[in-house]
Amino acid sequence: MDDGLRDRPGVTSRFFHSLEVKYQYYLDRLTPHTALRWVIALISLVFFASRIVLLQGFYIVAYAVGIYYLNLFLLFLTPSIDPALQFEDEDDGPVLPSKTNDEFRPFMRRLPEFKFWHSFMKATLIAITCTFFEFFDVPVFWPILVMYFFILTFLTLKRQIMHMIKYRYIPFTVGKPRMAGREDTGKVVVG
Repeated sequence: MDDGLRDRPGVTSRFFHSLEVKYQYYLDRLTPHTALRWVIALISLVFFASRIVLLQGFYIVAYAVGIYYLNLFLLFLTPSIDPALQFEDEDDGPVLPSKTNDEFRPFMRRLPEFKFWHSFMKATLIAITCTFFEFFDVPVFWPILVMYFFILTFLTLKRQIMHMIKYRYIPFTVGKPRMAGREDTGKVVVG
């Protein structure tokens, strides 16, 4: 018997594998272009919001994806090793400096920027897809959802900011001093 037929993947498997390879190729090409990625995310978010406004429905989908965005944003702001959970006797790797004489350790996010963008895009595309099916248009009183979302966002971000103040960390690099090397004068020193 010829075992070559059994080892060869099926047509469906090869098709999905080729799609996966193409998807990964374009994702890899887009990775270094941070600004372009977020412009694409903003355009998709505007498209989703315009569908919600024009259709006058799907508020529960918008609420659900908004809560998911808030969760992603909080993971993006949180350090990978939470100083609130650190115990004195454990030394499991890098932690945030807690005193002024501690050595500098870079801020490592629980959710890196690329994964934040990737999850944001997947959620937005799923939400856009949901607006094409009437099944997801659950009738709700949308002002209550909006009010609840803003209250939840305010309280959650307040808690996160208090956590940042308590453990003295800033998750953004804007305004932080950067180390600079010697300036290049253009002169070649032959010694």
